[in-house]
Amino acid sequence: MLLERFYDEDLAQASYFIGCQAQNTAVVVDARRDITEYLDLAEHHGMEIVAVTETHIHADYLSGTRELAAATGAKIYLSGEGGEDWQYGFEGELMYDKDTIQIGNITIEARHTPGHTPEHLSFLITDGAFADTPGYMLSGDFIFSGDLGRPDLLDEAAGGVDTRFGGAKDIFRSLKEVFLQLDDHVQVYPAHGAGSACGKALGALPSTTVGYERNYAWWAPYLKNDDEQGFVDELLDGQPDAHAYFGRMKRQNKSGPAVLGYPLPELPEVEAAELADRIESGDAIVVDTRHHSEVHEGTVKDAVNVPGLAKAATYGSWVYDPETDTADLIVLAADAEEAAEYRDHFIRVGIDEITGFITGFDGLPMVTPEVLSQDKLFDAAPDMLLDLRNKTEHADGHIPGSYQLSGGRVLWNLDELPAPGESTIISYCQSGVRNSVAASALRRKGYDVQELEGSYLGYLDHQNKK
Repeated sequence: MLLERFYDEDLAQASYFIGCQAQNTAVVVDARRDITEYLDLAEHHGMEIVAVTETHIHADYLSGTRELAAATGAKIYLSGEGGEDWQYGFEGELMYDKDTIQIGNITIEARHTPGHTPEHLSFLITDGAFADTPGYMLSGDFIFSGDLGRPDLLDEAAGGVDTRFGGAKDIFRSLKEVFLQLDDHVQVYPAHGAGSACGKALGALPSTTVGYERNYAWWAPYLKNDDEQGFVDELLDGQPDAHAYFGRMKRQNKSGPAVLGYPLPELPEVEAAELADRIESGDAIVVDTRHHSEVHEGTVKDAVNVPGLAKAATYGSWVYDPETDTADLIVLAADAEEAAEYRDHFIRVGIDEITGFITGFDGLPMVTPEVLSQDKLFDAAPDMLLDLRNKTEHADGHIPGSYQLSGGRVLWNLDELPAPGESTIISYCQSGVRNSVAASALRRKGYDVQELEGSYLGYLDHQNKK
């Protein structure tokens, strides 16, 4: 058996390739939308991808299940659990608790593990060439290394009302009735790692075991003592802010993401004269991919800042909403190959609008974002001092008088801000990166935003020097 993990550091998301080396067939679980790596691995091993499936309707990235099936002819398997409101809107063979996918000697058994979402499945994998019981579990957003999937996302991102309490109780039951019934040696491979907003304290280890979690996870004493209410209270306490784009991901993943068709075409380099006209007319937006310190020295008018590839999908989803924005995105990149990498990251969150690239800013309209020094902070008298960090960070310490609205939610909650064009906002985050991203998006919407130099860490340093 071949079990290969693909990990996206940007979204802290894992997908899995399970291959039968006897039959040269494979299944992919929780594929992301840029599918080249799965196709390359299958070709490398001489395998055919015959099935694609996913653990649940994802909120943090756009699923590649349909894209991969279209490219390979693989059969789609989808959860049929969760009730009428949680059925997929595109075709696939429905799987229920204890249904299986068979490839050669490998059995992939679906187990219904609701809580994070009502339809959630985990997959138990038995390599029949060596054993007759499961040795591996793909746990999706049910079990993480050292943590559990959050049960409040339906409230935070999908329009639910108080579903978190029932979800937390479902996770408690799923632990008792499914997870803790497995042998200690079963290796557990989750769909996310440290940095994901799908839990509050995810570990960085790529896998864990049933025995390790049974003995050492924070939730283990609650299960041992059958303390459901204590478990619910602890699980729900301190969950991080959910990014606003999660709601769009839920809707698109449920109805079926658009199929792009692979291979994707090469992105063209855009001439400055043409782009300048399109910027003025609002038909194009430049994605400035430089560090925020360079952006502060001057950038293209109405550009949005997405500083580097490492978190391009995350920050792209903060500054552009394809449900309301209609302009094309033109990315600053060294060449077509790097531009394609940015496109790969953006399409992971359903932003398909990167249509070309530029290598520099010559001939384009320029502006200089305003940065406020720490010395002038309390003389500035802004209409709002905006803390763009998570609510947990704000609770741990903040600048007096600040209003918290995390950067991943700000564009979707403009009604919480003073009116654009008539007021001044001073914004900050922890170190300045998130501040630059969110502030660039707000400026494009007409807000007068001054970024606090050094952000919160700069504020603390300035206060200590007084």
